[in-house]
Amino acid sequence: MPVPVGWTQDATVGNLAASEPVVADTVEAPLDIEAAIANAALAGHNAWMLTSCALVLFMTAPGLAMFYGGLVRRKNVLSVMMQCIFLMGMMTVLWALVGYSLAFGGSGRWLGNMDHLFMNGVQRYWDDAAGMPVTPIFSADIPIPMLTHMLFQGMFFIITPALICGAFAERMKFSAMVIFSMLWGLLIYCPLCHWVWDGGILAYGETGIAGGALDFAGGTVVHISSGISALVAAILIGPRMGYPREPIQPHNLTYTALGAAMLWVGWFGFNAGSELLSDELTSSAFAVTHFSAAAGALAWALTEWVVLGKPTVLGASSGAVAGLVCITPAAGFVQPMPALLMGALAGVVCYMACSKLKHALRYDDALDAFGVHGVGGTLGALLTGIFATRACWDIAEGQPLGLIESGSPSLLIGQVVAILITYAFAGIGSLILLKAIDGVIGLRVHAEHEQRGLDIIDHGEEGYTFA
Repeated sequence: MPVPVGWTQDATVGNLAASEPVVADTVEAPLDIEAAIANAALAGHNAWMLTSCALVLFMTAPGLAMFYGGLVRRKNVLSVMMQCIFLMGMMTVLWALVGYSLAFGGSGRWLGNMDHLFMNGVQRYWDDAAGMPVTPIFSADIPIPMLTHMLFQGMFFIITPALICGAFAERMKFSAMVIFSMLWGLLIYCPLCHWVWDGGILAYGETGIAGGALDFAGGTVVHISSGISALVAAILIGPRMGYPREPIQPHNLTYTALGAAMLWVGWFGFNAGSELLSDELTSSAFAVTHFSAAAGALAWALTEWVVLGKPTVLGASSGAVAGLVCITPAAGFVQPMPALLMGALAGVVCYMACSKLKHALRYDDALDAFGVHGVGGTLGALLTGIFATRACWDIAEGQPLGLIESGSPSLLIGQVVAILITYAFAGIGSLILLKAIDGVIGLRVHAEHEQRGLDIIDHGEEGYTFA
């Protein structure tokens, strides 16, 4: 692509880089039309990506904070919201210092390097030779500032451990949650991110194990990894006091419904933003995201209507999230009609996981992190191997992709292998981390503290005070 006006070749980073905007009356020659077009495209792409950054952050708080906050009992509402807010701060700092470099530094197959430690090569810097500030660009094919890419991926780094918190809600020490989230992010999330999105062992192509897997926006990296880690945490910590003998009801479904709606809106940045550009594929990813969420909400509510005799607000809200989870790995690879089917299947399958499987196996996944994200993410990754088409993204240079289009199970096999590797890595890794933390400081609050509620015990505050 032509170098835009006001942008220079960055010899250090090896990509396009930006100087300060050129003032019109200092330009002696007319602007080159191709450079002007490239400049305008850059502005459009960057504006969409910064909007997507805000949308994904919006998913953690207020979205997830309200969704989870409404599902717990009144005495624990602030503890769940604090987890989301605290992780927004802590995970951002970790990502800036070392996380981004571990996930996207270098070209190794297993883990990034220290190239971008402390934002080196990411932030703007002064070029003495050029006599101007320079902005490193992510790549010539994706001409957005590296700062924008870092911010967007950092929002995923925030929300993924926050999803896990739903499994051990109302009974895990805040200090243990902090240490676990920090270590999990650096030791489990960053390698997975590198494996899938930075040319590592699970990346689609000849270098990936079993041909690699398609994961547009985080089916393996975000949902399967957090879901299986949530299941391990829920089993290891044990059920809440009284579960399953005593009913443990959500204290405020109004919060949950509003949180689900916020997640639905924010997910457009999550999925459509993962194109990293504002182009035709972005529109497709946006559309299938919406369609799958709609079908998921409808399918879960209708299933409840048949099984229980009444559709519930909680069911419709959970179904929408299940549809969003399922379409995440497929968002850039499937058409709108398969997306409707995927969302509907997610609504039914995740309903069964949350209502039947959990009770049959008697584990207390408090807010159904595994039932929705683990099961929904697995289903979405599998269905990506079936419905993916080159008509959406010609990632294989003209070769057919999914089982239906190609008649070959090769992509589906790659998806299954990636799922199993993610299960093993995240599950075993989480077990080791949780066991180590339990041995040092303990994972679970005292029984008396659990009865009183974590809002007062951990934070000295109450969510509701009435004069």
